[in-house]
Amino acid sequence: MNLKVTTAVIALASFLMCTQSPAGAGDTVRLAQTPSTTEKAPADTEKAPGRAAARAVTVKGTIAAIDKDKNTVTLKGPKGRTVTIEVKDPSKLDQIKVGDPVVATYMEAVAFQIKKPGTATPGTKVEETRATSKPGETPAGAVGQEVTVTATITAIDKAAHTVTIKGPEGNTETVKAKDPKNLDRIKVGDLVEITYAQALAVSLDKSGKK
Repeated sequence: MNLKVTTAVIALASFLMCTQSPAGAGDTVRLAQTPSTTEKAPADTEKAPGRAAARAVTVKGTIAAIDKDKNTVTLKGPKGRTVTIEVKDPSKLDQIKVGDPVVATYMEAVAFQIKKPGTATPGTKVEETRATSKPGETPAGAVGQEVTVTATITAIDKAAHTVTIKGPEGNTETVKAKDPKNLDRIKVGDLVEITYAQALAVSLDKSGKK
């Protein structure tokens, strides 16, 4: 994901307003056997409309390939799907081998919050984080990314229950409100802050069960 994701992130607001869980997240999620989803809506009706949804998926698989030249490891899930990840610490590659059992947890969350003019500035912010186990610990690592887009509400259609928002690069998206009552609490010119976060954590499976 890069700075060109503005349109895609704004589109997530439509998904969040109209469904009970965030969008699917690629091969790692499709490998899932026991996904869990949580959603939280604002309890105080006097506050500006907002909503958040999160999802976590844990998968057990095996190491299918190791590329020391590219510092990557390919993992295979229970249904044969694969995902390749980059290893921050190349020395970890000497501690693992093809066929080793692994456990991977994929997490994603989407949230939006309405903000009044002057309290925020339209724009896009991308933050990435990486972590790895310490020397002597079981080889493990995690990578995460958070994209925040602040867009402007340019039109509200109460009859159609839709809102049109304009991103910082000028692109627009019309989304359908999940709760039409929220349209009475916003107006043209208000800002909507949309945050999409995802993270993948992988470690050797000490239980040895695939």
